[in-house]
Amino acid sequence: MIEVYSWATPNGHKVHIMLEECALPYRVIPVDIGTGAQFDTKFLTISPNNKIPAIIDPQGPDAAPISLFESGAILLYLAGKTGKLLPADTRGKYEVLQWLMFQMGSVGPMLGQAHHFRIYAPEKIAYAIERYTNEAKRLYGVINKRLASSRYIGGKDYSIADIAVFPWLRSWKNQGVELKDYPHLKGWFDEIASRPAVQRGVEVLAQQRKPLMDDKAREMLFGATQYKRH
Repeated sequence: MIEVYSWATPNGHKVHIMLEECALPYRVIPVDIGTGAQFDTKFLTISPNNKIPAIIDPQGPDAAPISLFESGAILLYLAGKTGKLLPADTRGKYEVLQWLMFQMGSVGPMLGQAHHFRIYAPEKIAYAIERYTNEAKRLYGVINKRLASSRYIGGKDYSIADIAVFPWLRSWKNQGVELKDYPHLKGWFDEIASRPAVQRGVEVLAQQRKPLMDDKAREMLFGATQYKRH
């Protein structure tokens, strides 16, 4: 059984959804990032960047255990393990992978900054709010244009590219975006949201998550603790 060290965040939900889609047995170990659980020594041995999610698969390659951090790497690993949600042909595989990298390099970091400056930053900096809100809208536009000519983000079939992007777009209101302004994206979003495995995946740990607005949570996520040597 795969052990999943996670929390109810977009990056955590990616892995929860993938495990549900692949019907893999898994056990969730909550890592409450608002209380500093991500700095626990045991967790740092499998996720040295102190970020969730991370996994341990006791039945890894050659039947030997493997631990992995970084949600994109985990999605690729699970796709390889199961033979699901990543095309087998070279052209199709790289079409999906470019959009997975787009999520990892642009959608996650930029929308994360939009969340930070619009919601969590103690000081409201107009320049930062405008910059990252505009970037969020630009990225939604890129996705909307892609979905005008492709049923799914990675191509004609549902894949890890859709699983990677979807959780980040669930917070569109917090990013200063209106889904109705992106009709192709909205149609895709509604379809993905209706998938039973997706619905199960986004509920994992959802009841344990609390608003990250108190002083301790701010310190754990954005304060000096992040920059200490571990």
